[in-house]
Amino acid sequence: MYKILAYITVYQDHKSADICIKAIKDQTFPIDQIFVIDNSPVIINLNQNSMIKSYPENIGIGAGIKEALEWAIKENYDFVWTFDQDSLPTHNCLEILLNTYEKLNKEDYQIGIIAPIAIDKRNNNIAQSVNFDQDHFMGINSHNIKLPYECDAPITSGSLISSNAAKIIDPPRSDLFIDGIDLDYGYRLKEKGFHNIIVPDAIMYHNFGNPQTVKLFNQELIFQQYSPLRHYYICRNHTYLETRFAQNFYKLTSTLKRLKYMIYTIIKIVLYDQEQTLIKIYACLLGTFHGFIGKLGKIWS
Repeated sequence: MYKILAYITVYQDHKSADICIKAIKDQTFPIDQIFVIDNSPVIINLNQNSMIKSYPENIGIGAGIKEALEWAIKENYDFVWTFDQDSLPTHNCLEILLNTYEKLNKEDYQIGIIAPIAIDKRNNNIAQSVNFDQDHFMGINSHNIKLPYECDAPITSGSLISSNAAKIIDPPRSDLFIDGIDLDYGYRLKEKGFHNIIVPDAIMYHNFGNPQTVKLFNQELIFQQYSPLRHYYICRNHTYLETRFAQNFYKLTSTLKRLKYMIYTIIKIVLYDQEQTLIKIYACLLGTFHGFIGKLGKIWS
């Protein structure tokens, strides 16, 4: 019997966190403990019997997962199952993940992370896991994939992280604060020889951003509306990671792609986002610049 620690990062939305905790407790495979990092500036008790640590100063997602993994290794847990507060695993999600792990994990094929498909109920879109392709992270189109498949980095929420793998590499980076923690951690696991697996039969519902449907040249597109804070960290951390993971000539092409992403994002903000337009543009510019020069940490708050 595996010993499982579930982990949730909470920020302000305690109602969603309570629902997430209930879904975790209702799993067909029992959870041994739920560890919550509450980054909310105002402390509100969650209506669940869980291990809760409060950080009103907001230590971010990377530092929270790092703390959970360190606790899991110290207390001899086999896995840490990580969640955002607005995620809901189906009742047999963990059981399916562990059964698949049992079938696939071998001495010469060790799994670092095994994760479910994450579906946004608002539009039925799948939150894509990614592969790193020479100079950028590229989403995997998984709509027609029925069997478990490999990726470089599953999204953070829903990831079942092997404690044995976590012992081998450095923990998630707290200096990334939010966004891109999963890209960095998953890719580093792969570089150490571990395999990261997505299991289509395991399902989790997850709110991915704030999607808005817009029209461009008579075509409907999904535009993700983000706060200035999210724009800053997305631009900064993705720029930092992609330009560092890219090698040789691809460092140049990676730089150009990050500039293209920044410009394209600014155009979408100008066309489709009428709230805090100028500050969001500034966040994209500053985040991209800080990513290039490697200025990390909790800067935008």
